[in-house]
Amino acid sequence: MALYGTVILPGDKSISHRAIMLACLTEGPSVLHNVNRGADVKQTVAVLKRCGMDIQWQDDTVTVQGAGRRPFLQPHLPLDCGNSGTTVRLAMGLVAGYPLQVTFTGDDSLSQRPMSRIIVPLRQMGARISTRNQGYLPVMLTGGELWGIQYDLPIPSAQVKSAIILAALNAQTETSVTSPLPSRDHTERMLKHLGAPITMEGNTITVKPLKKSLKHADYTIPGDISGGAFLIAAALLVPDSEVLLQGVSLNPTRTAFLEVVKAMGAQVKVTKISEVAGEPVGDILSQSSQLHGITIPSDQIPNLQDELPLIALLATQAEGETAVSGAEELKVKESDRIEAIVTNLQRWGADIQAKPDGFVVRGFTPLTGGRVHTHHDHRIAMMMSVGGLVAREPERLDDKDCMAVSFPGFLTILDKLQHD
Repeated sequence: MALYGTVILPGDKSISHRAIMLACLTEGPSVLHNVNRGADVKQTVAVLKRCGMDIQWQDDTVTVQGAGRRPFLQPHLPLDCGNSGTTVRLAMGLVAGYPLQVTFTGDDSLSQRPMSRIIVPLRQMGARISTRNQGYLPVMLTGGELWGIQYDLPIPSAQVKSAIILAALNAQTETSVTSPLPSRDHTERMLKHLGAPITMEGNTITVKPLKKSLKHADYTIPGDISGGAFLIAAALLVPDSEVLLQGVSLNPTRTAFLEVVKAMGAQVKVTKISEVAGEPVGDILSQSSQLHGITIPSDQIPNLQDELPLIALLATQAEGETAVSGAEELKVKESDRIEAIVTNLQRWGADIQAKPDGFVVRGFTPLTGGRVHTHHDHRIAMMMSVGGLVAREPERLDDKDCMAVSFPGFLTILDKLQHD
């Protein structure tokens, strides 16, 4: 069955988290449209509500009653961040400059993900932080007076960078943070759009203390390109397919997937580029294509983290060898994604081998389909659902519900695109 049709994607998950958090620092109501309705963003809203914020959610519209420079109240219960690494890491930075005593918790998966990379710089700024398990959740944070620092990130991480930037807004002196490679810059772009004293030069961001509330924030969140990548991949793999995604985030730190699949021979075209709240937005047309293997440069990996499962799947259907290295970070996502990618595709007959920091795929190999161990990881589940479109048998996921973390309704959209 060919896939064709037009899709308006759910709002970008990364931008949704940040838009809601920063709206808390504005004066009066902010209305955000096309907010991602996944479980992760809902967890951010729940955490902020527990800190006293007035947030109303109807369909995909969120209204935040901003409270200016002193928005948060002492929560009476721990802040449960569920499975959302973005929620816990950004929220730690957001509240660190306020006189609050906060305990951050999460589910079993999040409790196995490292938090030391956030804790170290926040401690240097003056936050008092302790953990019960050597840098893992639960984390107890006592906020208060912070001081600016000059911090060099040991690895490129948008979450760590954003946590420091958010804490810096409430520090007493200027902060600068430098990344070894570019990473997602949604926080910086949004803060600049909202009037914050932030400057970007190369890979260094400088933040001065926030002296007044952020500007009023009303806008529509662009479509999530990380979710859209799964539909792009489906169109590339299934013969005679053509899928148009409208109003998608085209942030240059998020489009590495498009560049990689083009290098593999994909027919992908970007049109109608405009700007929303400092973010470039446009439409993406993808058509079925004959693919070939490539070696992906390690400097592209930080901006490909979410799409690497798809790269592996596409590589099984491409001629030649595809190699990925420098992707150690995959091991500390919602699952050990290197293991999850390799074991699932091997079970389906793919010629793929794991490396300590990535994988090597030799294509073309037919896929058998059948059983999938998702590891309760939304991106593994979506990747194997796309693989099922070209496998001999349909996929059998052990957990379909985990896809709701980032892309509620993904399977419904995929089904609607299929035509005889």
